Amino acid sequence: MDYSVMKKCHDWIYCPVGILPWDRAGIYRVAEIDPFKEERKVKANDREHNEKFQYASNCIMTSKYNILTFLPVNLFEQFQEVANTYFLFLLILQLIPQISSLSWFTTIVPLALVLSITAVKDATDDYFRHKSDNQVNNRQSQVLIRGSLQNEKWMNVRVGDIIKLENNQFVAADLLLLSSTEPHGLCYIETAELDGETNMKVRQSVSVTAELGDPNNLASFDGEVVCEPPNNKLDRFCGTLYWLDRKYPLTNQNMLLRGCVLRNTEACYGLVIFAGPDTKLMQNSGRTKFKRTSIDRLMNTLVLWIFGFLVCMGVILAVGNAVWEREVGSLFQSYLPWDPPVDNFMFSAFLSFWSYIIILNTVVPISLYVSVEVIRLGHSYFINWDRQMFCSQCNTAAEARTTTLNEELGQVEYIFSDKTGTLTQNIMSFNKCSINGQTYGEVMDPVEKQPKRLDFTPFNPLADSDFCFYDEKLLESVKMGDSHTHEFFRLLSLCHTVMSEEKSAGELVYKAQSPDEGALVTAARNFGFVFRSRTPGTITTTEMGRTVTYSLLAILDFNNIRKRMSVIVRNPEGRIRLYCKGADTVLLERLHPCNQELMSITSDHLNEYGADGLRTLALAYRELSEDEWETWSESHRCADRATDCREDRLAAAYDKIEQDMMVLGATAIEDKLQEGVPETIALLSLANIKIWVLTGDKQETAVNIGYSCKMLTDEMTEVFIISGHTVQSVRQELRRAREHMIALSRAKGGGNDEGIGGWAEACFVGNGLKDGQEGDGTTGGGSKQLHCPSFPSSPSNDMDNISGEFALIISGHSLAHALEADMEAEFVLVACACKAVICCRVTPLQKAQVVELIKKHKKAVTLAIGDGANDVSMIKSAHIGVGISGQEGIQAVLASDYSFAQFRFLQRLLLVHGRWSYLRMCRFLCYFFYKNFAFTMVHFWFGFFCGFSAQTVYDQYFITLYNIVYTSLPVLAMGVFDQDVPDHRSLEYPKLYEPGQLNLLFNKKEFFICIAQGIYTSVVLFFVPYAVLSFATQSNGVPLANYQTFAVTTATALVIVVSVQIALDTGFWTIFNHMFVWGSVGSYFTIMFALHSQTLFRIFPNQFRFVGSAQNTLLQPVVWLTIALATAICVVPVLAFRFLKLDLKPQLSDTGEAEANQQVAALGGLAGTGASLRPPRRPGVDPGARTESPGGWTLSLETVQEALFGRRGCASASYCQGPPSDARETPYTE
Repeated sequence: MDYSVMKKCHDWIYCPVGILPWDRAGIYRVAEIDPFKEERKVKANDREHNEKFQYASNCIMTSKYNILTFLPVNLFEQFQEVANTYFLFLLILQLIPQISSLSWFTTIVPLALVLSITAVKDATDDYFRHKSDNQVNNRQSQVLIRGSLQNEKWMNVRVGDIIKLENNQFVAADLLLLSSTEPHGLCYIETAELDGETNMKVRQSVSVTAELGDPNNLASFDGEVVCEPPNNKLDRFCGTLYWLDRKYPLTNQNMLLRGCVLRNTEACYGLVIFAGPDTKLMQNSGRTKFKRTSIDRLMNTLVLWIFGFLVCMGVILAVGNAVWEREVGSLFQSYLPWDPPVDNFMFSAFLSFWSYIIILNTVVPISLYVSVEVIRLGHSYFINWDRQMFCSQCNTAAEARTTTLNEELGQVEYIFSDKTGTLTQNIMSFNKCSINGQTYGEVMDPVEKQPKRLDFTPFNPLADSDFCFYDEKLLESVKMGDSHTHEFFRLLSLCHTVMSEEKSAGELVYKAQSPDEGALVTAARNFGFVFRSRTPGTITTTEMGRTVTYSLLAILDFNNIRKRMSVIVRNPEGRIRLYCKGADTVLLERLHPCNQELMSITSDHLNEYGADGLRTLALAYRELSEDEWETWSESHRCADRATDCREDRLAAAYDKIEQDMMVLGATAIEDKLQEGVPETIALLSLANIKIWVLTGDKQETAVNIGYSCKMLTDEMTEVFIISGHTVQSVRQELRRAREHMIALSRAKGGGNDEGIGGWAEACFVGNGLKDGQEGDGTTGGGSKQLHCPSFPSSPSNDMDNISGEFALIISGHSLAHALEADMEAEFVLVACACKAVICCRVTPLQKAQVVELIKKHKKAVTLAIGDGANDVSMIKSAHIGVGISGQEGIQAVLASDYSFAQFRFLQRLLLVHGRWSYLRMCRFLCYFFYKNFAFTMVHFWFGFFCGFSAQTVYDQYFITLYNIVYTSLPVLAMGVFDQDVPDHRSLEYPKLYEPGQLNLLFNKKEFFICIAQGIYTSVVLFFVPYAVLSFATQSNGVPLANYQTFAVTTATALVIVVSVQIALDTGFWTIFNHMFVWGSVGSYFTIMFALHSQTLFRIFPNQFRFVGSAQNTLLQPVVWLTIALATAICVVPVLAFRFLKLDLKPQLSDTGEAEANQQVAALGGLAGTGASLRPPRRPGVDPGARTESPGGWTLSLETVQEALFGRRGCASASYCQGPPSDARETPYTE
């Protein structure tokens, strides 16, 4: 091996595999290989030799703990959280008698509860990991040991062992295939666990080991493999086999990776190269990047502010203590001296500071974090349980694969979507084709009379009965023996990687790696060119009823960089021909110059097909002489055997032979839109969500799909096309588009003179589409440009005030320039002013770069949705990733945060679940901070009346139970179940989504309002009882002005006030809300009477000192009058403010609720008919069905489920098929 070159070679490779960890969104770098440190040497059948290198065993361990390490490791992990460390610090302070006014259990009880809940969750998760590990490690495998096959557990398999695999068995480790029961050392595998693809793939052993099928022969095999170190690159392997004084190159085609399943192969043998954690499957099981929501980040900031506020309060009270001890406390020194070690007022103030830090620490409650996680978990279950997001066709339910991003679903501003398989069905059908300048095929139009479907059975008994085609001219051309037509379908039957399985005579089943390939091979099959079988060296077809076997000389693989695939075959007559199919952008430039006229006609056909929304490929061939083949074969063989920069050398060899080809024609495949896509996009657009489609298709196809799915409409003010090939041309087009937008916007606003209008009209020509016109798609750097007088460049704030609907279409080569550092700001400015953006011919890397660009410049919440491996980088880059479980495997799902089966479910995920989650979380946080400030600040006011002695107002047990018993469940119920409007109202009024985008419901302003309300409540709760009880007496004349009566009165008033407040804040009442709100009030009185009872006092006299206080206090009428007065003073201003706000500045949800009530009344005959704000109901929905008002009192669990997931019997498309026809005219109240 030439390591001197290898050490210098840095190979940048595009990785198409979906579950790889991506670097810079789709590109990974092959690290330098140090031959003395990083290479792996494996010797067959020699465990002693291999153990010298201390390679990993095949035992895997995905669990984190065992019985001994669980407690210390889990606690260490939990105390990595700042909040837990903070409360541990407070607990330590409380153990110091000189500064602690509270018992240690007031902090340790909630802290222990939080740690216990988290520990139980972690232990449960790890238990299932242990269970899964044990199940896998104890699987049985046949290992060749000392010349005989023995059953061994997977965990006991070692590097260098030879394993026998049988049909339908999982591969135990990463193996080098040595031999197989199939001819030529072939075997077939399924890689669903690796990349989600269920189609079979072929692997082949090295020819020199293919005959070692007998265990006796394999026992004497002593070859040595030198290969790359363990890595996560599923699609490549580089190594060399040394045996019998010769060396043989090894590639990925010789490897069987752990997680694969052996199919349609009786048995095979493999040499273990990587085991256990070194296997590529385990190397790819790294942790996904942790995503945090904007509310999380804001909450962390607010907690720091609260802590700063806590310190300030501690300082104020400590200063007060110093002043009081100096001026007043000194007078009591003779009979009330300071406790040791206090010897002066300054040290007393220092201790007082820490005492108040302990007492006031509840402004940062530990239960906040646990409550947030519980609420998010509940929201995730609601998504999983939503029957209207269940796809019955593929039996797939929606799945929330994370619990941390639910509320961010209610704040999305930009959606980045793949096209194929995401907006479309990814079920391909051969629709049109162009052969030798003649076009064939017809696109079905449901409005016109349906043409007659061709019957291929009389002509071809091997035809697929499900294949549909309607143009009889093409079939006649095949029957008449047209050479170009035959060559066209011969190419389709040979140039592919499809596997064929013949279940019975004439019953062929094709297994293709992509739906496109399957559709093309099926088309060739029906037109008489039937692919039958393949071996490593041959392809067998049936051509017009005659069996023909071609020698397969070479396969030039497809990848996303080459965008083409070729095969070189020798026909039975000995003629050698290269067949190539690929994207027209790369294939047409490799044609022979004599093809100019035919290439021009074919290009026109390709543009027509693209305009119809069809997926196109160009086809070409080249005749090769024996000398050309031999010369190229030798260079290809050298490149294939190279140990350094192998991919680059192969690509260069491929490019060399794929030149001077003759064009055959083009294919057009139809990929229909999914159900409900146009309605979903229209509805999301009304919610002020901007949708960008990032596709690898050509411009014409993307534009047509844009119109089909309502992204582009004839009513749009302008559709701009950016297609320059140079940096300068792209910059000019972007600037002219920006100036054009500003001019049209000013003209539309009426604030411009005639000159600006004329300028706008002059600028219109040549840079866009209007009135549904389509661009030719061929303009580039020399394309038709805007020829107009120069217009002064406007600042970015002019773009923010753009009126009118614009769209932008940009090609991949233009996008590459637009993403450059000096032009990205210009691109973002123009693109973000558009309602829709379509990027054509983009690579997976560019998809991720576009997402990162918007995250960088707009600070908006982004969502990426896709279904294939090429979408993974985009999904991981966005704030929220959504995977569609479609036809391209589950790579996108594995990398996503949420997944479902149909694009139309996205509207329900965002407009219903996302909006509800955001609303609930915001209301939860506002109330949580309010109730804790109302509770804690009473201590602050009390400090001024107790000589700043750090005395608590409440009983220590009340302090302990306030956040974990008395007030925790009501706010949890609100955070989990609350609604402002039902689900169908959220879909009917998409503008309801905008508060989340603008972050209106919980921000720094709302936080300070909550804090102000909490401080106001604390003032009332302290000073009203203080003022009343100072002069109140019992019926027997005994004064009520004592500490315990004041504590009970204040605590009772607090519980009642916060309970009434949450009753006012709750917008949707369920049985759980009633149970938790009124149950919490009842539990307060029950627990308080129990804690103040004689029984507990007799048992623990030093702990329960409020004996009899509750009974004595609450028997006094003046106490209840005081509580009622405090409650009224706290609640009445809130009610008055809300009524005024509802009357003067109502929200859209308030208007929608009022309108719903009016409609219910009108339908019931209680009110007259009148104009309705709400669009008409969708078909299939009972207009007289009872609608629960969000403020109604509903005690039925069935009603809760109905409101959460829709009405019973409601089809998936009933409420969520999209906006009503008059949605644009619906007036909204801001």
